[in-house]
Parts: sequence; structure tokens; C-alpha cells
Amino acid sequence: MTHSLSSVNNRPASPFAFGAMQFGQGASESDSKAMFDACRTAGINHFDTAHGYTEGASETLLGAMVGDARDDLLIATKVGNTGDTSAANMRAEFDISRQRLNMDMVDILYLHRFDPNTELRESMQTLAEFRDKGQIRYVGLSNFAAWQVMKAQAAAQEFGLKIDIFQPMYNLVKRQAEVEIMPMCADQGITVASYSPLGGGLLTGKYAGGAGGRLVENSEYTMRYNVEWMRQTAQDLNTLAADLGTHPATLAVAWVAAHPTHPTPILSGRNVGQLRPSLDGTTYDMTPSLYEQISALSVTPAPATDRLEEVG
Repeated sequence: MTHSLSSVNNRPASPFAFGAMQFGQGASESDSKAMFDACRTAGINHFDTAHGYTEGASETLLGAMVGDARDDLLIATKVGNTGDTSAANMRAEFDISRQRLNMDMVDILYLHRFDPNTELRESMQTLAEFRDKGQIRYVGLSNFAAWQVMKAQAAAQEFGLKIDIFQPMYNLVKRQAEVEIMPMCADQGITVASYSPLGGGLLTGKYAGGAGGRLVENSEYTMRYNVEWMRQTAQDLNTLAADLGTHPATLAVAWVAAHPTHPTPILSGRNVGQLRPSLDGTTYDMTPSLYEQISALSVTPAPATDRLEEVG
């Protein structure tokens, strides 16, 4: 089963998206605008932000850039990360997000994370309220486990909703989404917009040379990616990229996009120079044999049932 999102004027969403997580912090206003323009030139019309990103600067800057191109773009934001997903908090955060973006309607609204303390029925009813007011078009979830997505899917049906899009972390060294999330989304007709295709920059190879960045500056990223076999995978990808005469980020992005379920990788960066190799990945010819070669550089997760003898 397949599902595709469309932009406001019914043109399909681009197969790649851009994440504005660093707009206003990490990426200056001028660098943010330059990346936005580079993405538009590359044919990207799907832009992602969140209420909790960069103390609101991400939404404010993105909204100012959209301008007259609004009807050509798919704009996504998220609520419920810094607070809960109660109706009151969702309404408060979404009101602020729309003010920052200067938009009455946002194409996609995500629940940023699973909230164990709020009934999903309440959250889904609130999303239905937004839909009925014409404030959203698609319902998204981010950072949920597969069982949590299905629980939300069941709750959504009561209000005539479905989960349209899901954001998991997915890259060459973080492949847990292959086990249940991607098969579930394919079965349910849920678009996958996966984030961190470069593994927080690990897969670019820059940390091998002692460069600064999120893996050094952010303790969460350090904990997530400071693993010996992951560093080895990054080194092996860099070696392969050098042999092929390309950039490891290009291979990393193209590898994610080549998964059989056709996810939408969310690209990002601090400036156009840093973003360029990822944009090159949007047109890179990832052959089946190269895809398998890159896949072999990391650990393929066991299937959900752990019955390895039945995997053919």
C-alpha cells in the first residue's frame, strides 16, 4: 500500500525534504536563507520545523522565507515535545507556531514524541479539531515506537483521521526503523520522512579529523553516536566514497532514499557548503549493487520475530 502527500496546489511533495532545525542557531539568518534557496533550486518543496526548535527562531525564519511561494510548498511543524500532548498544550503551542510562521494553515502537524501521560484519544480529537477548522491537512507522528503508531492509528479512526506521515531516525548506523517501522508504514500507507541521514554528521567523516559539531557539542548526540563500530562504519563509508570520487554525505543520503519503502530523507546543514553534498545525494545514481555494498558496512538489525532462518 502506498501513500503520497501533495503540496497545496496538488503537485506531489518532493522525494526529499529539508529540516530547519538549525535555523537561527547553528545556521545564521543569511545561511538559513541561502540553504532554503538552494533547496528550492534543487526541487525540494517539503520543509520541516517544530515549535521547540531554536526557541522559535526556526519557525519565524522559515515563515519569512516562504513568502509568495506558500502554495507551492508543504510546510510541517510539530507540537508536544517540550510539553505534553494534551488538548490545552497542543492548542497553545500550535497557535504560537502559526503566528511565528505567519500561516493560518500548516500542511503537516506532528506530535513530536509519544506522551505516556496523555490519552491518545485526546490528542487525536484535538488534531481533528485543527483539521475541521482548516488549520492542518495531514497528521504526523515523530519518535513513536511502531506499537504506539498503531495505537494512535486506532484512536484517530474515531475522528475520521489517519496517520499520514511518520518521522523516525534512520541512517546507515541507526537502522532500527527497518525492523517494524518501515514495514508498518508501508502496510498502513504512511509516508516515512526520516531524519538524521548523516548520523549527526558522523557519516560525513568530519569527526575523524577532530572537527567541531553536534557530536562534540551536544551530549545527546555524543551518547547516540559515540560507538566504536559506528565510527568504523563512518570510516569505511569515507573510504568507499573516496574510491568512487564522491562525498560520503552524498552516499549516505542516497542510501537512505534507496530503501525499498522509498522514505523521504530530511536533509539539513549549517550552511550551503555543508548542505551541498547532501543535495548531490538527491540525484546520485544508487545502483542495487552499491546499495548492498553500503548496507554491508553496518549491522543489519534482526527481524522483529528474531527467526533469522526464515529471512530470505
